[in-house]
Amino acid sequence: MQTNHTISGKLRFIKALPLFIKNFTKNTLSTRAGKNLIISLLLSLLLIFPACDILKELEIPFNEPLTEQDIITGLKEALRVGTENGVSSLSQVDAYYANPLYKIPFPEDVKYVEEKLRALGFNKMLDDFIINMNRGAEKAVKKASPIFLKAIKSMSFSDAKKILAGSENEATNYFHSKTYDQLKKAFKPDVQNTLDQIQLTAYWDDITTAYNKIPFTKKVETDLAEYVTTKTVDGLFIKISQEEKLIREDPRARVNEILRKVFGQN
Repeated sequence: MQTNHTISGKLRFIKALPLFIKNFTKNTLSTRAGKNLIISLLLSLLLIFPACDILKELEIPFNEPLTEQDIITGLKEALRVGTENGVSSLSQVDAYYANPLYKIPFPEDVKYVEEKLRALGFNKMLDDFIINMNRGAEKAVKKASPIFLKAIKSMSFSDAKKILAGSENEATNYFHSKTYDQLKKAFKPDVQNTLDQIQLTAYWDDITTAYNKIPFTKKVETDLAEYVTTKTVDGLFIKISQEEKLIREDPRARVNEILRKVFGQN
């Protein structure tokens, strides 16, 4: 049976342990042998003193600094999660068309064509064209995932460090600068095929033919596939940027231990 004197002595010893171990572990925890020594010490203490008393008093820094591989893996995972979420979200019906942030409007460089044709009563043809143009984006964006995943693999350690310490959309900016042109080049044939399948090219031909017949007007020669591709990719990067911001700011969006470790220590 323990006396009050014995219990009091144990508690004083327990309270003195944090300072001792924290000073001791500054150098010791940097080696595997040191870690094993500390663990052995703690196990011994648990046999002598109540575990709850020790755990309440000790605050031992067992979290190790991020390794280069942690940073690279974590940032690649962030890009993978962001791109997959973005692609999945924007591939739904009305994801582009019903959201002003992503909606692809009539080509801006020939906006005067839309205004002129609406004035002449071609409203339904123009409305159908805009709807189907956005449908093309919603279908084509599904093809983006493997292109993004392939590009992610090229990230270096220096790139990852810059991204981790950067702004809320630093990873998206990196991705944009490294892959935008390549993505468009690879993406455009799929966009063109999608536009052809839903006969959007025929809509565009009807619109431009009708407009080009108007006397004294500038002929329209806009590359529709190029326009839709650019708008589709731009919208996707907006979405990815939102996903990255969410991962950085909301712990609940860090869907695995790697993301929690990297962004939790940022």
